[in-house]
Amino acid sequence: MERYSKNKNSLNEQDQEKLAGCRVLVVGCGGLGGYVAELLARVGVGHLTIVDGDVFAESNLNRQLFCTTETLGKSKAAAAAERVIVVNPLIKCAALCEFLNEENADRILAGHDIAVDALDNIESRALLLGAAERAGIPLVHGAIAGFMGRVSVIYPGDATSALFSSDQNRGIELGTGNLSFTASCVASIQSAETVKCLLSKGQLCRNRTIEIDLFNGIIESVYFS
Repeated sequence: MERYSKNKNSLNEQDQEKLAGCRVLVVGCGGLGGYVAELLARVGVGHLTIVDGDVFAESNLNRQLFCTTETLGKSKAAAAAERVIVVNPLIKCAALCEFLNEENADRILAGHDIAVDALDNIESRALLLGAAERAGIPLVHGAIAGFMGRVSVIYPGDATSALFSSDQNRGIELGTGNLSFTASCVASIQSAETVKCLLSKGQLCRNRTIEIDLFNGIIESVYFS
């Protein structure tokens, strides 16, 4: 298919067919989730579910892909789904305009092959992690703060204390802000890790984090002890 012709050699025909049958859950559709949704749609993941109960605000314009002057005040999840289908009408995309919580988490994760953490607070991340554990699916974690970013892949049973150990519900991004290029960089790595998980290819960022320092131009792996 011409649409995916530039994927070839990196992704073969069998890979493409497998991706077309996969179901990916993206939780959070802000700085990270918007880019993740678009990248996975473009690479050919067949079914996306995008979860976010928030609406776009003016402060989102600096970094959130689907936030424009025309979408201000609109549902983030709904706007993302509309955009994704325009980009790739061959896929299916469901928008869930609700926040993940203890009551809906298991229902939302059911039937998906993998979940992507594009959230912005530790409480919700821990909730998503627990639901992914119960669902028996991997979770691709991502976080940003200013010029800094982090990505990790977590399978059921993996140690996570190094990622979710802060006493503060919000991270250092409250002081550093969040930048467009950091969000797109981290989301790109999250998308790559998601595809690798789905295809069982490559070396996953598992039991470690990819730590990204765009200010100093440093990317390194930090392994969990």
